[in-house]
Amino acid sequence: MTITGSRRLNQLGSAIFSEVAQWKSEVMKQGVDVIDLGIGSPDLPPSQRIVSAMVEAVQNPAYYGYPTSEGSPAFREAVAKWYAHRFGVELNPASEILTLMGSQDGLAHLALSLCDLGDMAIVPDPGYPIYAASLTLAGVEPYLIPLRADNAYLPKLEDIPAEVAARAKFILLNYPSNPLSAVADRAFFEKLVAYAKEHDLLVVHDLAYSEMAFDGYKPISILEIEGAKEVAVEFHSLSKSFNMAGCRIAFLTGNSAAVGALRTLKSNIDYGVFGAIQAAGIAALEEDMEHDHSVSGIYERRRNLFISALQAAGWVIPPPKATMFIWAPIPAGWTSRQISREMLYQAGVVVIPGDAFGAEGEGYVRIALVQEEDRLLEAARRIGEWLRATKE
Repeated sequence: MTITGSRRLNQLGSAIFSEVAQWKSEVMKQGVDVIDLGIGSPDLPPSQRIVSAMVEAVQNPAYYGYPTSEGSPAFREAVAKWYAHRFGVELNPASEILTLMGSQDGLAHLALSLCDLGDMAIVPDPGYPIYAASLTLAGVEPYLIPLRADNAYLPKLEDIPAEVAARAKFILLNYPSNPLSAVADRAFFEKLVAYAKEHDLLVVHDLAYSEMAFDGYKPISILEIEGAKEVAVEFHSLSKSFNMAGCRIAFLTGNSAAVGALRTLKSNIDYGVFGAIQAAGIAALEEDMEHDHSVSGIYERRRNLFISALQAAGWVIPPPKATMFIWAPIPAGWTSRQISREMLYQAGVVVIPGDAFGAEGEGYVRIALVQEEDRLLEAARRIGEWLRATKE
């Protein structure tokens, strides 16, 4: 018997990510000290308060039964308090909050809970890969809306064809953005909510990077907009904001019907997040409310250091206002994949080609600021030397 996997499975995943992993493996086998600025996994640990809360909870026998799939009432109450503190948004913990095993868990399953085979959804290009992959899993047709520098990487809603707006079940956006590091202001979200109401369309907003913003900028929640709960849900994650990526804990907030649909699906496929992880999540949210425990300063310093060093080497990159990523336009004469490959083989630095995130990503690379400052300076030095050598 030959097992080939389903057609849907064969449509999943970016071949570019696999290719970059293979490049890295080959270079490391040559003994090169590789500096990996590819995957956006935080390199710092959670605070001691978070770790202590988890250690204590792990020793509690009560957490070793099945957890509830929607998350503990205590965790959802903490989320509600944090949303009120951070955004001024009031949420009902019972109906407007759902605990998730990371935001990718929720993003991967949302279309399955909201759409039928053959439905359509609007997703960004470039976009985080799970956005399109989730539609493939659900048998939903994507409409790719281009995000380009000439419009500050915001979608031109007026350019979406009327027939697409009428057919689509939801539009998915992400500000601050991965991979683009773009941001959106209140006026854009007001326009987006009005557009959704006009077209009877759900807005799905991915807000995983709200606590990674620079230069005094403070990202908002779409749920701050009047009437947004009628047409919007929002994903949030503790992975990046609190250095808890390995813990796998996040949540969905907003429209109770959409939250309820995902809750029903999740109740049929898993048993939720380990209670000790939820206890750590409560500690993270409480600590943030008490002391504004933000990682923004760390990434702002890294951004400034790295971009300045690259600029001195001749590669000028616009500084992002948020996220742990730099969306860097590449020098002329290269494709995204070519420059990423050569940067790794010749300079020992991993970056991700922009077209890993969609066709509109060609001409860019994504660089993750997930190394200590001395390693970022070393990466910039190597890249600068290599770029100078290519011009000689």
